[in-house]
Amino acid sequence: MARRGKTSPAEDLMDIVAMLPWWVGVMLALLSYLLLHSVASQQVVATAQPGQVGAMVTQTLWKTLASVGQYILTILCLGGAGMSAWRRRARQNLVTDVAKSKATDALDGMSWREFEMLVGEGFRLQGYQVVETGGGGADGGVDLVLTKPGKNGGEKFLVQCKQWRAFQVGVDVVRELYGVMAARGATGGFVVTSGRFTDEAITFASGRNVNLVDGPKLHGLIRQAKAGIDCSLARAAAAVAPAMPPSPASTQASSCPLCSKPMVRRTARRGTNAGSEFWGCTGYPACRGTRPIA
Repeated sequence: MARRGKTSPAEDLMDIVAMLPWWVGVMLALLSYLLLHSVASQQVVATAQPGQVGAMVTQTLWKTLASVGQYILTILCLGGAGMSAWRRRARQNLVTDVAKSKATDALDGMSWREFEMLVGEGFRLQGYQVVETGGGGADGGVDLVLTKPGKNGGEKFLVQCKQWRAFQVGVDVVRELYGVMAARGATGGFVVTSGRFTDEAITFASGRNVNLVDGPKLHGLIRQAKAGIDCSLARAAAAVAPAMPPSPASTQASSCPLCSKPMVRRTARRGTNAGSEFWGCTGYPACRGTRPIA
């Protein structure tokens, strides 16, 4: 999978913040500004004493750096928070588009970055905590690190994404991930592709707690997860929806045929009609007017 080239420290910082929830980025921006602003607001006491000149220079340097950094760092954190919010929205849109499609065609038109975002969101919908590592480097090409909450701090799973439409994923990719799993003490791993796996890859993964997810299987899992969310939202909406009050027509009939007073629904307690409902006069027992319920 292709990876982006070298980036600046500012871009790296924004990307790190973007991996966090957007509100965490906003909090980091606020804390950064308050901390650096307090340093930038300190007064530097000028002195001519030889023993204190070095301290004055150091204080002036920190004050200068804080004066600039209070704005730069805040802007970078806010930028990362904005990227986090945008990515979250993009992931949700990807899941919706794939869930609506009837085949794997929606997967074929994705970039590697969109595919990675889709896979991460799919695991989130299944209850995993997902950290996007970006792949490449010395991590063996791991794109996602999953954590399943549990009693012992949670189990760790590694995920490698392969957006290969025209190629089959071979055994070398699976073998590489298995080695990284052993080195990092992961419970299991996933290799997810929009295409297919070779027979050698399937054979090697068998019995090694490496799950192979091809395009059709991924499409089915996304649709299943999205359907589960829609059902949960529907149940939640039904649970909080206010009950409709009964209409006056269902609890009260027209006036009594004997005294013209209002009538209410009653249930016969004895006689041949015991258990049956009827309209009874509100003036009962003085008035015993009744009407049948239509």
